Amino acid sequence: MISTLLISLSLSLDAFAVSVGSGICSNNLRRFHIFRAAFAFGLFQFLMPVIGWYLGNSFRSYIEKFDHWIAFGLLAIVGVKMIIESRGEQAEPCPASENTAAAAGNKSSDKFDVKNIGPLFALAVATSIDALAVGLSYSLIDQAIWVPALTIGGITFAVSLFGFEFGKRIGMVFEKWAQIIGGIVLILIGTKILLEHIFFS
Repeated sequence: MISTLLISLSLSLDAFAVSVGSGICSNNLRRFHIFRAAFAFGLFQFLMPVIGWYLGNSFRSYIEKFDHWIAFGLLAIVGVKMIIESRGEQAEPCPASENTAAAAGNKSSDKFDVKNIGPLFALAVATSIDALAVGLSYSLIDQAIWVPALTIGGITFAVSLFGFEFGKRIGMVFEKWAQIIGGIVLILIGTKILLEHIFFS
């Protein structure tokens, strides 16, 4: 259960980072917009592991001799990806148009505008792709998915709500470190799965 909570928190950090950015960049965000965005992030974080789990089950019998290595590899890849992305060049969080937003002192960005369904859907999918690989990992170690998927979705929903408020009040100071920590946690959990299979199975 502890591993599930740590994985859930790690996966939710992408949605947290986007929520923080949206809290900074989007103007006139109402509670309805925030709740809808957090629900969308949580919903896709719930759905992606389930999809990954069923995909994994469809071919698990063919790779069961080395499935623990694949599970480790998937979690490690996702973890390293989060760390690398966090160390990339940080663009302006709210790129403003020279002629409109900048002149008005308005820091809004279409990239983070969760008030519109299109950007919201794109962000919800983008922040949940990693959860697909995690769901696949769960299938490879023959672990049920529904409780982890619900936990991932629920924690992402709560963390996203917090991220919007956090972004409005404090800013993006902790976004990079959140992704680094999340990546490290996923790598450590993948290593734990591998070592348990090698030494205790």
